[in-house]
Amino acid sequence: MPSPAQRRPRPAFTLATPLAAVRHARRATSRRPPRCALPPNRPPSHLRPSEGVYSEEDWLVRSRIRRSPQQAAQTKVVVCGGGSFGTAMANLLARNGYPVSLLVRKAWVSDEINMEHRNPKYLSEYLLPDNLTATTDPAAAFRDAKLCVHAVPVQVSREFVTGIAPFVPPHLPVLCTSKGLEISRLELMCDLLPTILGTERKYAYLSGPSFAKEIIQGLPTAVVVASADHTFANSLCDMLSSPSFMVFTSTDTVGLEVAGAIKNVIAIAAGMSDGLGLGTNSMAALVTRGCSEMRRIAIAQGASPVTLAGLSGVGDTFLTCFGPLSRNRTVGVRLGRGEKLEDILSTSMQIAEGVATAKALNSPMAIRASLKYPILYGVAAILDGKITPREGLHMLLAMPPRPED
Repeated sequence: MPSPAQRRPRPAFTLATPLAAVRHARRATSRRPPRCALPPNRPPSHLRPSEGVYSEEDWLVRSRIRRSPQQAAQTKVVVCGGGSFGTAMANLLARNGYPVSLLVRKAWVSDEINMEHRNPKYLSEYLLPDNLTATTDPAAAFRDAKLCVHAVPVQVSREFVTGIAPFVPPHLPVLCTSKGLEISRLELMCDLLPTILGTERKYAYLSGPSFAKEIIQGLPTAVVVASADHTFANSLCDMLSSPSFMVFTSTDTVGLEVAGAIKNVIAIAAGMSDGLGLGTNSMAALVTRGCSEMRRIAIAQGASPVTLAGLSGVGDTFLTCFGPLSRNRTVGVRLGRGEKLEDILSTSMQIAEGVATAKALNSPMAIRASLKYPILYGVAAILDGKITPREGLHMLLAMPPRPED
């Protein structure tokens, strides 16, 4: 047997054989080219519905959406509120073929939309369709309308709806996209709207992971429309659905509304965690426990656990807590970094509904309820200036151990 010194060394790997050379050449030529940079505000080509695999007609057939261009062109929709989400919803409906009248407050905004087809205050970089017009006159907006979409912030909705109520035709159905808890009477939108506009019309409520900017960009998402009238919910599904906007239906309006209000408060807490630099573990734990508090509140109000585990529950909560476009999360981040709430609100162009919702939670029962809902009431105490974000963290960590619920 040859000694180790006499053994021939193993030859180095080479591509001397033709077969190996061919295989190497195949692997080299099959590698994907590097991705090129995309222009700002332009989604990848495989996400742009207009350039996708299916044409609009093919998509309508495959998705089984019952919508004809002729019928859509004769179905006028009025969208109340010219903010980011109102503009995005008006754009979505107009691109689906519906003539849309956007009811705004300021005449110069209306003029700019009608002449330049852009909203000068919100999402101004995006061109709006020709069949989307704006007005400040509620009588003109509601004339011949077949659907009203309410996209006005919750805290000013009572005043706004009371003002337009005389112009709203009887039995005109309403779809509400506003989410939050009104401070003055502690009412959700599913309570506020029927109180002012009456109970003889159909109501529906939309929620889910849906940043306005991504909707108007045509990036894919999925939402839920909840209504006690299942037929009305299905008709809204047909109107709103597009190759990039998938709509599910539900009858659990309470669960959708409660989750839509509470998730904004949880997002402020998540933002504070980020602002304090507590890391990913802390934020994930905080959001999970916040969702547990949301679930307990919603179920106590009669909501379905399925709703809270779905798009309008944890889906919208995850978006609001982790998404960079979240207004409520941004408020929390700035609070965690030491800024004062007054300074944050004065420099914010858009409304963070979670601030008002958290403050609405304060009541004579707050001390007792804070033991069961420490995150929600902790955020309320921080916003009221009673404790700092870091003190709130210490209070959470000092709670006694208990079974997970």
